[in-house]
Amino acid sequence: MTHTITIGNRLIGAGQPVYFIAEIGINHNGNIDLAKKLMDVAHASGCEAVKFQKRTPDICVPEEQKNLMRETPWGTMTYLDYKKRIEFGQSEFEEIDKYARSLEIHWFASPWDIPSVDFLEKFNPPCHKVASACITDMDLLHALRKTGRPIILSTGMSSMDEISAALKILAGSPIALAQSTSTYPCKPEELNLRVIPSFIKLFEMPIGYSGHETGLQTTLAAAVLGASFIERHITLDRSMWGTDHAASLEPAGLAKLVRDVRIIESAMGDGEKRVYESEIPIRSRLRRK
Repeated sequence: MTHTITIGNRLIGAGQPVYFIAEIGINHNGNIDLAKKLMDVAHASGCEAVKFQKRTPDICVPEEQKNLMRETPWGTMTYLDYKKRIEFGQSEFEEIDKYARSLEIHWFASPWDIPSVDFLEKFNPPCHKVASACITDMDLLHALRKTGRPIILSTGMSSMDEISAALKILAGSPIALAQSTSTYPCKPEELNLRVIPSFIKLFEMPIGYSGHETGLQTTLAAAVLGASFIERHITLDRSMWGTDHAASLEPAGLAKLVRDVRIIESAMGDGEKRVYESEIPIRSRLRRK
């Protein structure tokens, strides 16, 4: 049986309701008021958590990209300056922490470097998330394991050998593993949803899904296939400026996704065939023998 882990006050794994994570990421575009509006959307839709990203741009931006020029809503600037412009710091995350507590919703982040792990630890997060891009950063994984917190590991653009190597380093931590494909937005034929039941058979840990597709159908299928947690990017408007908005759900879509998964959960049953009380009068009317 798939093991469960606890994130905050919530048990995650087989037999538990799907744990919904609204990925805000960098869709706040460096604006704390926009971040709060997205947190409101997640809360109103019934998500249990919101997730951000945390980077130290001087470390995370490759040297050859730092001085590349980029057009942004704030004018033309280097790529490094742009990444610094949208990166939240202490004061913004203090506001996020306070606001999440008022909404009674979990918040955590994907740290992309070791200083970001140390930064996030100050807020006592319920877990950490390993972004697909960081699954081969062994030093980062060691730092995350040392925190002792639950870890959600995303597996986009990763081979089974890379996943196994990461899990070996993280051994001893409560781990949840997410099937993911790192294309934004992702074509349905590259989602490979059957990896979810394959992972359930292979690993004794909660298995979930981090989706970057457009639409809802394939995410609903992930729930049917046994995903214990679901993460989707969210935005106020998919046409907004930024790299992740196009692969995100707008408020109405997020609310519909959570609602429909809850209906699916209630419809799944326990697998034991039975005659329901509601069927008995119909059976007496329709059966001849």
